[in-house]
Amino acid sequence: MEKYRAVLSFCLAFLLLFLPLKAFADEGEQKISDVVTEYYSPELTDPPIFDATETVAPIGAVLEIPAKSCILMEVNTGQILYESESHKKLAPASITKVMALLLVVEAIDSGLLSTDTVITASDYACSMGGSQIWLEPGEQMNVDDLLKAAVIGSANDATVALGEAVAGSEEGFVKMMNDRAAELGLKDTNFLNSTGLDADGHLTSAHDIAVASCELIKHDIIKNYSTVWMDSLRNGKSELVNTNKLVRFYEGCTGLKTGTTSIAGACLSATAERNGLELCAVVMGSGNSNDRFQGARKLLDYGFANYTYITASADAAELKPIEVKGGTKDFVLPICNKKQSFLIEKSKAKNITVITELPNELKAPIEQGQQIGVARVKIGDEEIGTVPITAEFSVGKMTLWNAVKQMLGAIFAV
Repeated sequence: MEKYRAVLSFCLAFLLLFLPLKAFADEGEQKISDVVTEYYSPELTDPPIFDATETVAPIGAVLEIPAKSCILMEVNTGQILYESESHKKLAPASITKVMALLLVVEAIDSGLLSTDTVITASDYACSMGGSQIWLEPGEQMNVDDLLKAAVIGSANDATVALGEAVAGSEEGFVKMMNDRAAELGLKDTNFLNSTGLDADGHLTSAHDIAVASCELIKHDIIKNYSTVWMDSLRNGKSELVNTNKLVRFYEGCTGLKTGTTSIAGACLSATAERNGLELCAVVMGSGNSNDRFQGARKLLDYGFANYTYITASADAAELKPIEVKGGTKDFVLPICNKKQSFLIEKSKAKNITVITELPNELKAPIEQGQQIGVARVKIGDEEIGTVPITAEFSVGKMTLWNAVKQMLGAIFAV
C-alpha cells in the first residue's frame, strides 16, 4: 500500500509542476470539489505573464493596475508610495489570514504557543469549506505544520485550529483580530471569520491589509513559511504548493498571502526585499489570478525602481568641543554615533545635505548621552529628518565642595 501511495504522490507532484490544472480550485475560493483542495491552484504551473520589456513608470505616473484597489507601502516606515482607491471596503478572501497569522506569530513570541505545540483538531475546525488539508476530528498536528498549511496552502481548517489554540474558539479569535486591527488604526476593517470565506459584512481595504502585512512580515518566523514554494505534511503524504507564484518568479519575494472568492475576486498581499528596501504591494478585486500577480509585480517594480534608503549622520569634522559654563569640566565633546536611514526618491539622492546645529556654549550639569544638538537632513529646502547629537560624557555642576576637591587635587598633584 505504501508503495502505491509513493507512486501516487510522485504523479501528483509531476502534474503540479508540468501540467495546467485549470479545473482545480483557487486558494481562497469556497469549496468547489470534495476531492481537490485549495493549494492546487489553477495557474500554479504556468509562469505569470510578466512583460520583462515593460518600462517601469516614474514617480507621479498613473499605474495601470488590474484591480479594484491597490497600494504600495514601505514596510519599515509605513510610507505609502502609491495607492488607488486604497480605503475602499472590499471582501478580502484569504488575505484575511494576514491578521490571523499575525496573532499566531505574536502568540509564539509571547510564549503562549511554540512551533512544537501539538494542537488537536476540533469538529468545528474540520468543518471548514474552501481550501483545506482535510483535518480529521481529533487529528493532532503541531503549530509548525499548521502554519505550513495556512501560509503555503491557505488551509482554512488549519487556520481555524490555530485560532482556537490562541483564543479558545474562532469567535474569540475573530474578536482578537478586530481588536488588533483597532490597535493598528485600521478603520476600514470588520472581520467576521478568520479564513476569508465570503460573509456579508466581512470587509477590509488594501490599506488595512498592507498595514497588517507590514506588521506580520517584521516577524522573521513567518518567512520560514511564506518563502517556501513546495513542502509536505503527514510524512510526505500531503503535498503543499505555495499559492503565491511570486515566491518562485519574483526576485526578492518574501511572501505573503493570496485570496480568491467569487465575491472578492483575486486578491494578493505581496512582500519583497531588495538591497535593504522592503515593500508590500496589495491588490484587491482583480478579475483573475494572473492579474493580481501582474498588478503586484508592477507595484513592486515601481517601488524598487524609484526609491532607495540613504543613511545620514553629522559630519565628524563639525563635532568640536563645546564650552561648558559652571561645570566641573571646561568643555564637553559632542558625538553622533547613530546613522539614521531615510527613504527617498532615487532621483533626489544627489541633493541630500546635512546641516549640523550645535550651541556655542552649554550650562552644567550635562548628562552623558543627553542631546545637545541635531543634524538636519534635507533634500533642497525640505527637511526629511534629523539625527540627534549627544554628549560623550557627563559634566557635573560646579559647587563649593567640587571647587575645594579640585583645588586639593591640584595641590597634592604638585
